Amino acid sequence: MVKWIGLLQGAAALAGCGATGNEQVQPGTRPEVQAATAVPEPIAEKTAEPCGAVIEWVDFLMIDDIKYYQNYDGTKEVSAEQKGDKVGEVSYMLNEHACTNHVTQNGDAAFLPIGTEIYALKGYTPEFRVVAGGKIYEVKDNPKAATMEELFDIKGKVQKVSLESGMDGSLIGDFSEAASEAFIRELLPLPYFGFDKVYEQARFETGVFLRVTLQDGTSFRMIYYPKANAFTAGAFGTETLKELIMTQRAQIKAAAGL
Repeated sequence: MVKWIGLLQGAAALAGCGATGNEQVQPGTRPEVQAATAVPEPIAEKTAEPCGAVIEWVDFLMIDDIKYYQNYDGTKEVSAEQKGDKVGEVSYMLNEHACTNHVTQNGDAAFLPIGTEIYALKGYTPEFRVVAGGKIYEVKDNPKAATMEELFDIKGKVQKVSLESGMDGSLIGDFSEAASEAFIRELLPLPYFGFDKVYEQARFETGVFLRVTLQDGTSFRMIYYPKANAFTAGAFGTETLKELIMTQRAQIKAAAGL
C-alpha cells in the first residue's frame, strides 16, 4: 500500500479564498487534491481498502461542468429565504470514497452526502454562486465563461475593493471609492482563460491579496501577480489595471506605515 498525503491548495490560493499567495501546484494535478509525497510501506498480500491513500479534499462541488469551491471566509450560513431554485444534487461524495486518480464529474462533491440538494443563491446567477448544505459555493472554474463578467456575477454589486496582508490575510486598507469602481470596470471585460493559463506565467511569483466586498456584505479574495499581470481567477490584466492596483497598494501600505 502506498500512503499519499493530499495537500490543500484550495479554495485558497487557487480560488481566491484564504490563501497565502505562495502556494505552488505541481503541473498536471487538480487543485482540489494534490498528491505530494509517496511514502512506501510494506505491501500486504490482501487489503480491504479500496484506495491506499489518505487525501485532504478541498470543499468543492461540480454541476453543469462548473466547479465551485466553498467560500468559507467571505460568507455566512445561508438562510432558507436566500435559496433560489434547485439546480442539482450531489450524486457522489469523494471523501473516504474516491482515490487520487478520480476524475471529477458532474454531481461530485468533496464532503456533501449523496442526495444533498443544490440551489441557486438569490441575487446571483447560479453560474457564480450556489448553495448546498447551508453553505455558499463560489465558482472556481467555468469552461463556458468567455470573460470575467461571465465568471463573476458582480456588476453593480460591489461595495469596495481592499488590500489584505499576504502573511495572515488581515485587512490593511481599502481602495478609494473611485479606484474600486475603476478596478471593477477594468476587471470584468477581461478575457477568461482559466487558472492553468495563469499558472504557467505566475507559478513562482508572490501575489498581492485583494478582497472584493459586495453590497450584501459577502466577499471573496482575489490574488494578483504583478510580474505576470494576472489573477489566479483566470485572467490577465491590462496595463491600466496593473497601474491602478500597484498605486493603490503603495498608498494603502504607506498610510498603514508598512
